[in-house]
Amino acid sequence: MPFEPAKYSRAHRIEFESLELAGNAAKENIPPGAPHGPGADPEQLFVASLSACHMLWFVSLAATRKLIVNRYVDDAEGVLEKNSEGRMAMTRVTLRPAVEFAAPPSPAVLAELHHKAHEKCFIANSVRTQVIVEPR
Repeated sequence: MPFEPAKYSRAHRIEFESLELAGNAAKENIPPGAPHGPGADPEQLFVASLSACHMLWFVSLAATRKLIVNRYVDDAEGVLEKNSEGRMAMTRVTLRPAVEFAAPPSPAVLAELHHKAHEKCFIANSVRTQVIVEPR
């Protein structure tokens, strides 16, 4: 069967030491007639890495204050659009964490935890993307 440039599968595996993830291109970026299956696309993984980094720092900082985090859920969202140079880029990622504590801290402490988590996040410090934190 001859290779057809527009119809090849974009499915791939992302392997770590003890974990394997299904990867793919975003469905919107796959030409008609090309197969599409399950798998996270790079843009989803980018948003997820910013979300996970913020969460891990947040929980660590909360723990140093002896705050018990019972649940942390983030409804993170990324915007893919042309940047100031006219290139497609993830220009903005909005993190919307909802955190439940065993004993909730004051709003000021909660805001400080999110601020410090954002400052410490290696991923946020490594990208040009605007990262906005909107706690819920």
